[in-house]
Amino acid sequence: MRRLVSGRRLLVLVALAFAAVMLATPSYAQTGAVQGTVVDGAGKPLEKALVLIEYTDGINRKYEVKTNKKGEFIQIGLQPGNYKVTASFEALGNQTFPVRIRLGEPMKVNFMLGGGTAGKGGMSKEDAAKAVALKKVFDDGVAASKAGDFDGAIAKFTEASTLVPGCFDCFYNIGYNYTQKKDLDQAEAAFLKAIELKPTYVDAYNGLATVYNSQKKFDKAQEASQKAAELASTAGPGGGSTGGVDAEYNQGVIDWNAGKIPEAAEHFQKVIFMKPDHADAHYQMGMAYVNQGKLAEAVPMFEKYLELAPDGPFAATAKGILSSIKK
Repeated sequence: MRRLVSGRRLLVLVALAFAAVMLATPSYAQTGAVQGTVVDGAGKPLEKALVLIEYTDGINRKYEVKTNKKGEFIQIGLQPGNYKVTASFEALGNQTFPVRIRLGEPMKVNFMLGGGTAGKGGMSKEDAAKAVALKKVFDDGVAASKAGDFDGAIAKFTEASTLVPGCFDCFYNIGYNYTQKKDLDQAEAAFLKAIELKPTYVDAYNGLATVYNSQKKFDKAQEASQKAAELASTAGPGGGSTGGVDAEYNQGVIDWNAGKIPEAAEHFQKVIFMKPDHADAHYQMGMAYVNQGKLAEAVPMFEKYLELAPDGPFAATAKGILSSIKK
């Protein structure tokens, strides 16, 4: 980190842990789920049929999932409320059902494309038991992760991935927990698997950026972060979870590590614009101003950080810098 140059020596800034990129919040699925099948008019399972799940209670939130070889799909981690679920497949057209997601047992929706009918309900006892078991295992993984039991969380999410091999959220959370253990090779493998299952998974690309940045593979980190930003941009509001914000923040950290302070500052400013209550972005913006000698501009950034995160990890440093500047 650079030393300040001015008319008098103000302070020498302590090198901070910029190498660690803040990882996107895990895709916790503690709420509801939707599960079902997509078949053709003869009842034959359709592999790689696209299922679009759209929240209709005011917030623009969309999820996409494709069916496996058995024509099955599942999406967990859905906020309770009203959704529109649409299945489509090449020349067979599409079919849509309104669905009310509730806590507890996943909602079952079956589609038949190209003739015939299907619909909600009709879940066999076996399917219902399997869906409930999946949700319990996944939620147990969430609880373990929150408690800091990363090995336990990895075990649960791995178990969940065997119940539903196409569960990209499972592999994302495996990657997240390996990152917390600093087992970066395993984290990378899990994030790559999540991306294989869902190529548009913004948070998984952000996870890769975190891994590569921690490994000082800055070119790869830059590539992953840019991909996350592109996907978040094309997905539109709500299409990438917090991915757009995280991608911008990650890009700022990557530029900072490369010594590109002005470029880093531009990314931190964008984060603040997109998410005004992003405490760390205010702190990093303050640091960027300090390193450019723009002390007056730095003051409100540090003050805002302390307002948003009075007990945050950078609080002591922010207070120290503010005290030195105001002297």
